[in-house]
This record gives sequence, structure tokens and C-alpha cells, in this order.
Amino acid sequence: QLVESGGGLVQAGGSLRLSCAASGFTFNEHIIGWFRQVPGKDREGVSCISSSDGSTYYADSVKGRFTISTDNAKNTVYLQMNSLKPEDTAVYYCAAEVYGLGVPPSPFDHFGDNWGQGTQVTVSS
Repeated sequence: QLVESGGGLVQAGGSLRLSCAASGFTFNEHIIGWFRQVPGKDREGVSCISSSDGSTYYADSVKGRFTISTDNAKNTVYLQMNSLKPEDTAVYYCAAEVYGLGVPPSPFDHFGDNWGQGTQVTVSS
């Protein structure tokens, strides 16, 4: 099971840190991804990290503003979001998939059915 937390309402330019905690399994040789979705739009991949070696991947829309990290001891992945923009408003989901070393090409295509319930992020202008 994956549980997201940390969402909320923030003004443009502000910051939030999302958490994705796993229970029932260990982040061991997994890729963990953050996605977001706005009603009526397709789900968008935001960032991805390898629990094996810490490799990361970011969508162009968040590069330089968001940072993904993992604390394997806590079985938790974080998404630090800085310089938030109104267009970052969405429900944010985390997902995990077994994978070997590193982050694969087109990483957001590798996730199956292990998803959290989502946390709402709202950025006001």
C-alpha cells in the first residue's frame, strides 16, 4: 500500500513537500514515481526515482523546481516542490514498480497497478 500526504493550499511561489509512504512491502529495487492529474486531463508523470541507486528523472515542466528523494530507512519517497505555479494544481499520486538498477527510458510508462490514493495540491495566484 502507498499513502501520500503533504498536499494543501499554497500561494504561487511557495513550497510544499509531499510524502509517499509504503507499507506491506519495502522499496527495494523499485522505481517510485510521482504523477499528477487535473480533472478532464490525462495523468502526467512528474518525477521518478530509483530506490536502488538514487537515479532520478524529471518532467521538463518541473525541472529545477521539484526535487525527488528517498529515505529507504523510512520506506518513504519525498517530492519537494518549490516555486510553485498555479498550473501545478492537481491531485498528486505516487506509484511504485519493481525494477532493477537505475531509472528506465520513458520511466512513466513502466508503472502498473500499485498506486496511492492521491493528495490534492492547490496553488493560488
